[in-house]
Amino acid sequence: MDSEDDTRDSADEDFYSGGEAGLALSDDGDADYDFADRDSDDSDDLISHRQQQNYSVLSETDIKQHQADDMNRVSTVLSISKSEACALLRSYNWSVSKVHDEWFVDEARVRTAVGLPEKQNEMPNERELTCGICFESCPRESMGAASCGHPFCGVCWRGYISTAINDGPGCLMLRCPDPSCSAAVGQDMVNLFASDEDKGKYERYLCRSYIEDNRKTKWCPAPGCEYAVEFVVGSGSYDVSCGCSYGFCWNCTEEAHRPVDCSTVSKWILKNSAESENMNWILANSKPCPKCKRPIEKNQGCMHITCTPPCKFEFCWLCLGPWSDHGERTGGFYACNRYEAARQEGAFDDSERRREMAKNSLERYTHYYERWAANQSSRQKALGDLQSLQNDKLEKLSDIQSQPESQLKFIIEAWLQIVECRRVLKWTYAYGYYLPDHEHAKRQFFEYVQGEAESGLERLHQCAEKELQIYLDADCPSKDFNDFRTKLAGLTSVTRNYFENLVRALESGLNDVGAHSGQGACSKAVSSKNLGGKSKSGKNKAPVGASKSGSSTRGMDDGNIWACDQCTFANPRSARSCQRHMAHEVTGL
Repeated sequence: MDSEDDTRDSADEDFYSGGEAGLALSDDGDADYDFADRDSDDSDDLISHRQQQNYSVLSETDIKQHQADDMNRVSTVLSISKSEACALLRSYNWSVSKVHDEWFVDEARVRTAVGLPEKQNEMPNERELTCGICFESCPRESMGAASCGHPFCGVCWRGYISTAINDGPGCLMLRCPDPSCSAAVGQDMVNLFASDEDKGKYERYLCRSYIEDNRKTKWCPAPGCEYAVEFVVGSGSYDVSCGCSYGFCWNCTEEAHRPVDCSTVSKWILKNSAESENMNWILANSKPCPKCKRPIEKNQGCMHITCTPPCKFEFCWLCLGPWSDHGERTGGFYACNRYEAARQEGAFDDSERRREMAKNSLERYTHYYERWAANQSSRQKALGDLQSLQNDKLEKLSDIQSQPESQLKFIIEAWLQIVECRRVLKWTYAYGYYLPDHEHAKRQFFEYVQGEAESGLERLHQCAEKELQIYLDADCPSKDFNDFRTKLAGLTSVTRNYFENLVRALESGLNDVGAHSGQGACSKAVSSKNLGGKSKSGKNKAPVGASKSGSSTRGMDDGNIWACDQCTFANPRSARSCQRHMAHEVTGL
């Protein structure tokens, strides 16, 4: 293994490449699925991007083989035993190049640090030797020593090694029992004296050390999974898929979360589990007693509140004033108008302002969290449906439609795409929550493309779920099954392209959106490629939203919205250009 950690992100690929076709919107606002061939260069780039894998999944057998290969390399180059090579690699976090570099710079220093004497010292050549632990005289044949030559009897060695192994992974750095000696006790001594059970534990510690101490390898975080992932140079994405089918981020080991970065995921997960939201709820839905300051939740209709014993203070819920001050002169015993008057005068106190802010913050967080959780739930349901489909429904469909299962893979691909898109869509809500409020253009554009992505995914999900059920319930082969195949495969392709472009746009921070915020025309080309797709007839057509004059104008104005002349899309009054056209220009869809 090389010492350099080549896990930095490579340069982000251009968001616009490979995304020219896909979801084209016709003038009447309906989705037009264009399955015509794309430009060959773009198609090749997109396929290469999808197939490029910047990691490898390692089973236990693979890990042991990698470990043995590294020990053999070090042993051969440095002319030392495999046990000594293992001790060296453990000390330098299993980095072969690091071992070589340090060894050839100062071999003596490395030997001293690791505990490898320059020459092998033998035990005294006598018939009987005294054990340095129990001080019993034992035959030389029953004694053993590490490379330092200090003799100990077999019983003491077994006890010493067994105790160290049962104490945990520290046994991998075991040293000679002699207090004045720092010679390493290697795997050869463990194999010579340890029991089979202890040998098994030692090998497991050694295997774990190879993964956990190595900067390029990590265990899969899925419960019960025994695979590890080795990260290598690639596209720059940290998202990996383990052999157990669990997808996670290699950088932070949380579940795969593109297009959101690791810091945002960390903040979002912390917010979902932090006590701060409990405090926000308390602030938004309760008020402190004016006397004892304990928070009180109003659970009945009237405004007359009585604090719990021992306080028992009676006050008005609206103005928090003493209830004894509320009578005919204030508008009635059960009607306090002092609060409304104060509100009109702007006389809110700090606690009221904090309560309003907490309530707004809680409502905003709830909005994003509910949709985040809903997509997570939908993803879990889709995973269950996919498993059911693979286990029995696909075979049933094959029998009904008289088609081999190999020709029904398009259904599995559709469901896999649904699962992936649900994951991406889920994390876009975390992205939206942390999108700065002052960046209005980015927020408007983000919400539009997010809505388009959700709409497209719903079409794919409904086709794979509802329409597929029709053919599963059929009694005989359906004549229009091939039409269903074409539709589902097309929806899968279109949705995949859209979401890939969406992910790359969000990962780039929507940097291209700012160029549109101050322009009244939305025909300016943002993509580095031609945005014109192809129609079903195969003829070239102009980019969506491009008018003869080169700009889109406002068709009507009712005070809150205005409609684009080209596509009739209803835009908010604050938008200076058609949001639908701007989305097409940036995504190329």
